[in-house]
Amino acid sequence: AQGRYKHRDKNYIMVDVPGTYSLMANSIEEEIARDFICFGNPDATVVVTDGTCLERNLNLVIQTLEITSNVVVCVNLLDEAKRKKININLEELSELLGVPVIGTSARNGIGLEKLMDAVHDLTNKKTITTPLRVHYDNGIEEAIAILEPSIKELLTGKLNSRWVALKLLDGDAKLLQSLQRYLGFDLSENINITDKLKEAWEI
Repeated sequence: AQGRYKHRDKNYIMVDVPGTYSLMANSIEEEIARDFICFGNPDATVVVTDGTCLERNLNLVIQTLEITSNVVVCVNLLDEAKRKKININLEELSELLGVPVIGTSARNGIGLEKLMDAVHDLTNKKTITTPLRVHYDNGIEEAIAILEPSIKELLTGKLNSRWVALKLLDGDAKLLQSLQRYLGFDLSENINITDKLKEAWEI
């Protein structure tokens, strides 16, 4: 679903994708959400989380941060969280994640203006993000280090090369098909990538 919104004299097209808890897609709806975040080139991605069960949603937040740094985290249902005596330190969460975190109670219209301010500042380069970087165990980090430089040369800034290296190591067939459609070529057919991938798998 799409909608248009004007904020601070800027026009925005807002795209609502199917809800998902993970970018490791297990359904058509999740694939649509994942592919839009990965390959739709949004100027900003707003990840809407549930303040009453925030931990469950942080998996999606962190997976999104591996793809793009242009992220605003919206912690919704703060009114419900308060009723359940759940207190969320939004400033500390923002520091930990390295991106803006805005609290809202959307059905009451609370926090929506502040959310759009955060989107505006991010898309107009007034906010510099420093996304949390996930560090995997030594074997995976070594494999990424072997593979990523060759991928970076081919992508020329189109996608996060570290994330693409992880996906090649994962071997998720459906995601790799989407990646091929987006890039217009198959990374796995590149001899250099194939050699590096083989070397990475042997670690």
